[in-house]
Amino acid sequence: MIDLTVDEKQLKKTVERAKEKNIMLPTLEQQKNPELIPDKIKEKLKDIDLWEIDSHNLFRITWQNEAQKSGGLHDGVNFVELPSELTGVDARIIGLVGKWFPTGAHKVGATYGCLIPQLVTGQFDPTSEKAVWPSTGNYCRGGAYNSQLLACESIAILPEGMSQERFDWLSEVASETIPTPGTESNVKEIFDKCWELRETRDNINIFNQFEELGNHLWHYEVTGHAMEDVLKEVMGPEDNYAGVTLTTGSAGTIGCGDYLKKIYPNSKVVAAEALQCPTLLNNGFGAHRIEGIGDKHVPWIHNVKNTDMVLGVDDNKSMGLIRLFNEPAGQEYLKEQGVSEELIEKLSVMGISGVSNMLSAIKFAKYYELTEDDVVLTVFTDSMELYGSRLEELEEKFGSYEKMDAAIDYHKNLMAVTTDHMQELNYYDKKRVHNLKYFTWIEQQGKELDELNAQWYDADEYWGGVHKQADKIDELIKEFNERTGLLE
Repeated sequence: MIDLTVDEKQLKKTVERAKEKNIMLPTLEQQKNPELIPDKIKEKLKDIDLWEIDSHNLFRITWQNEAQKSGGLHDGVNFVELPSELTGVDARIIGLVGKWFPTGAHKVGATYGCLIPQLVTGQFDPTSEKAVWPSTGNYCRGGAYNSQLLACESIAILPEGMSQERFDWLSEVASETIPTPGTESNVKEIFDKCWELRETRDNINIFNQFEELGNHLWHYEVTGHAMEDVLKEVMGPEDNYAGVTLTTGSAGTIGCGDYLKKIYPNSKVVAAEALQCPTLLNNGFGAHRIEGIGDKHVPWIHNVKNTDMVLGVDDNKSMGLIRLFNEPAGQEYLKEQGVSEELIEKLSVMGISGVSNMLSAIKFAKYYELTEDDVVLTVFTDSMELYGSRLEELEEKFGSYEKMDAAIDYHKNLMAVTTDHMQELNYYDKKRVHNLKYFTWIEQQGKELDELNAQWYDADEYWGGVHKQADKIDELIKEFNERTGLLE
């Protein structure tokens, strides 16, 4: 369960800080349904840029922002449906778009889900403590951003091999940025840095996305409901929702699958990972280039018992496809294959992990021989706005991108996607994956064995108990806002 014990003495100080800094907090219900946001907030948003450091942008932590850089309000869930000319399958593959969150990635929502329970209970002191955001990329960006909006200092931790765009932006927003050795799959090095900070610094509060149940709950509530809204919009009476496919990363986003299974019990939840680091598939290890998804462990917040399949995506395919989708020669070749100009203009909403999620959806559709009556959901976490340097690096390494390169990427990496490196999970397969948590979380990170067992043997009570806390958190947020008086 998320600890919702109230420290009234500290909470009083935090309320005064919020009042002083004009900070108002959205509820989870408002993030699911922005129509509930007060009119006075909406009026303010009309004059604020999407990425602006303004506390009113907390009310833009939703999937439903208008697709514009400045002054937008809310206009339904942002999503893109990919046609068979692009995917090579009949199934309807639909991706929720993270580009239109503040910071350009949906991880800003996960950081809010982790921070807000401690803020509204007085467990976190924004006046004296620094919020620490251990991450493989977008999570620490979202955490640093939310920290700024909430007028507190932040420390961003991320691997030194992440894209330069991330470091450039963090230098302007985070109070401190700490690079750790390695790339996306070097999560233990991030955890080690957290322990070092605990031992050497005072007044820090670590919000570890891989273990904070608020991350899972935010996606269960907000992303899950957004996906439900999309299904209601696009599905006809004869259509079938088949499942959601997601690279796991911190396993926060895949929490939406728990929500969707309540509504569509026969749907699948598919966890994807880089083939070069096959932790879930083969208890393996390695390094890869799908930025933003950490590996070599199973996150504490992954409800493995609700996961039906694991699969591996070759990072070479993802890297090839970002060139196909974004280089002029690639876009011209896509036109020749019948992909509409309108869709081609939208393909940049997929960053590297978004392309990987698309590939996992294609593999899933091929494996189950899905038809045009089947809908598969995924998430386009961030956009190519964060990876321009990667395109430059690829050109430097492989040369300019020509029509022949586009033809190879289109036919090899899209049309010829295969169903290798996939595993349906039976009871003991799931238990195998779940048991991997022991080595990271019990032996290394000090979690309790009883809780690990509760996640498996009392799964309905454990995860269901977390889900039931959404209403209580919203009550605490409303009480917080009432005490500041800023929404009156």
